[in-house]
Amino acid sequence: MKRVTKVVIPVAGFGTRFLPITKTQPKEMLPIIDKPTIQYIVEEAVASGIKTVILVTSQNKRAVEDYFDHSLDLEKHLEERREIAFLDQIRKISEMADFIYIRQKGPYGNGTPVLNAESVIGDEPFAVIWGDDLVQSDEPRLKQLMKVYERYKSPVLTAYPVDDEGTKKYGIINGEKIEENVIKVKNILEKPGPTKAPSRIATLGGYILTPDIFDVLRKTALGKGNELWLVDAIFSLAKKRPIYASLIKGKYYDLGSKTGWLKANIDYALKYKETATFLRDYLGGLVNEL
Repeated sequence: MKRVTKVVIPVAGFGTRFLPITKTQPKEMLPIIDKPTIQYIVEEAVASGIKTVILVTSQNKRAVEDYFDHSLDLEKHLEERREIAFLDQIRKISEMADFIYIRQKGPYGNGTPVLNAESVIGDEPFAVIWGDDLVQSDEPRLKQLMKVYERYKSPVLTAYPVDDEGTKKYGIINGEKIEENVIKVKNILEKPGPTKAPSRIATLGGYILTPDIFDVLRKTALGKGNELWLVDAIFSLAKKRPIYASLIKGKYYDLGSKTGWLKANIDYALKYKETATFLRDYLGGLVNEL
């Protein structure tokens, strides 16, 4: 069985929820403390065993491409100043994996960047994660999905427990629990609300897919908003082969929203010694003022 060694990360979107800053700054480059969000996503993939990172970009995302390249002038400057710790940190960014950049071509929708990567993926299974979905966990989310794929040799979705409010925001899984952390998916209801939801298990970003998804994507009609949706293709594929979902362990952040990005910054600031004490004191002072 071929192992999963490649990940597709679509980063071509406009980031409209963060306008006006995303007029010139890619949302994937917005920082969580001192690293851009896209670096956390790539680090998760690399920690899961990914060797090749395929970033599907647009003409407005040159900053993402440049970030994972060597910066010779900066490296020389740091070397001359003997800032060795920073120098090592900067060099490791471009050495984490093999980076491939593809300009998105085709209709809007999150299925298009996956289809654009077909020539690089070939006949291998591969991962897909969004550039604004972050999961903080002891074991990387993609690694958790890979373990399920290795057992069942079929596509695997990310599953995550939500409350009633979550049933209004995410696709909700209807399926059969076959292991403690594995669900065999029957179908997914898109934002059904609490009364119609078949469960309180949502599907979030993060997939292990098989190469037969490409033929299905080509035949998938444009859906909501006249866009090509990956989930529509996965539904069609589910008629031909089993689809599974892995209930992941970790804390999920929607970095595409202002509140999700803010939560991540607060939580990660509390993890770092240089910011944790300051932030606790500062937030404590704010609470006392209320």
